[in-house]
Amino acid sequence: MDQTYAIELKNITKRFGKVVANNAVSLNVKHGEILSLLGENGSGKTTLMNMISGIYFPDEGQIFVNGKEVSIRSPKDSFDLGIGMIHQHFKLIDVMTAAENIILGLPGKAVLNMKKVTREIQDLVDRYGFDLDPSQKIYNMSVSQKQTVEIIKVLYRGANILILDEPTAVLTPQEVDRLFDVLRKMKEDGRAIIIITHKLNEVLAISDRVSILRKGRYIGTMDTAQATVSTLTEMMVGEKISLDINRPMPHDLKLRLSVTDLTCHGLDQVKALDHVSFEAYGGEILGVAGISGAGQKELLESIAGLHPVSEGSIIFHSPEGEDIELSGYDAAQISQIGVKYSFVPEDRLGMGLVGSMGMTGNMMLKSFREGKGFFTSLEEPRQLAEEIRESLEVVTPSVNYPVRRLSGGNVQKILVGREIASDPSLLMVAYPVRGLDINSSYTIYNLLNAEKEKGVAVICVAEDLDMLLDFCDRIMVLCGGKLTGIVDARKTSKEEVGLLMTSHTGRTAK
Repeated sequence: MDQTYAIELKNITKRFGKVVANNAVSLNVKHGEILSLLGENGSGKTTLMNMISGIYFPDEGQIFVNGKEVSIRSPKDSFDLGIGMIHQHFKLIDVMTAAENIILGLPGKAVLNMKKVTREIQDLVDRYGFDLDPSQKIYNMSVSQKQTVEIIKVLYRGANILILDEPTAVLTPQEVDRLFDVLRKMKEDGRAIIIITHKLNEVLAISDRVSILRKGRYIGTMDTAQATVSTLTEMMVGEKISLDINRPMPHDLKLRLSVTDLTCHGLDQVKALDHVSFEAYGGEILGVAGISGAGQKELLESIAGLHPVSEGSIIFHSPEGEDIELSGYDAAQISQIGVKYSFVPEDRLGMGLVGSMGMTGNMMLKSFREGKGFFTSLEEPRQLAEEIRESLEVVTPSVNYPVRRLSGGNVQKILVGREIASDPSLLMVAYPVRGLDINSSYTIYNLLNAEKEKGVAVICVAEDLDMLLDFCDRIMVLCGGKLTGIVDARKTSKEEVGLLMTSHTGRTAK
């Protein structure tokens, strides 16, 4: 007798013009099962899930829910079928409470019985072991609590099929463990769960089966108990690749940056950084860890002259032996006084590159300040664009093709390649491999290691603790704008860093 699946896709195809995002994809999810969905950037994972959640409609193929063929033409259709998707970027209203966000948009009476609603939400909280106060305002919540609100929102609406997009991207190890405990309880309750993730170790830890997509095509599904990181990687990429991140030992360290009592405020006048002090050395990679909003963004932007400093000192120690105070200067002024630094921001197409321009135009951006820069002719940026395109294997029709039409991995390669081309003494990168597939990630790792070997001081902000522990030499940890510790990445543990990420007091070890 055929098994009735919670959801089953048969030969699903989706096209966007001439681009085929999904090509005859078939997969299924059982009741009481956690399925991980893996694939490189551009493999069609999110597009496929968006068709289940009603954001897109398939051009071809069939979708079955509990054995019955269905037509999902809107998110409402998806909700009515018991399907709920928790997106990576939360859709919550900060000034409302958890309970108000959970019931927002539901049909009902004009006057709601909030005591009854709160009691029903509390029942869900208690049933699955969530950490949530239904009356708490969103703006007072941690990232994991906001994610909890999104999960309870779909459960309250009756979802029995849950899709989670990169659910652990900004969680501490302890928060990941708690989330996995909750998902296991949901599984025991008979719910079907699909997780989109790039973290292979988490796939092995939480899922029952794993399905792999490659370039829009379905490659296969295997029991997680039979899988390894190597086998999953080979299925994703199509070939065997080394999974060891190269980490050469630091040598001949030179002090490049001294930050003392750095304090700055956000737009709401709340302290984003509170008397942060540290040093960065040429020839090492200094990682920066912290939950989302702990001050990482303001730290790099303050050093780069893009965020005003309230208190403290930022001194750049040049290779020529000159000590230059940076606080009080903006980015253009820092460049004018001869400080050789490069900055790869988190917002690739907002702060880093101009999306409507091609590679050549974006190479020229650094030469626009005061009508001068490191380019002396229009030919030079074009040649640099061609060099980056070839050496970093950027997939683009031409160096004049708008970068906003390229994949995230290709955009990141262009941005990192351009910043490194200016030959900096200090290189700051924010989330350099966020959302990138394995091949693109290792390309970025190799680029940063090459700069380290040249004696550049590299400061790397990332949310993936496994990456920081395997790649960096030291890790500084921020919590609520305060520095809670600086640890040796080779000697510390994931659990220790996770505790520092949630503690306002910590230790410093060099």
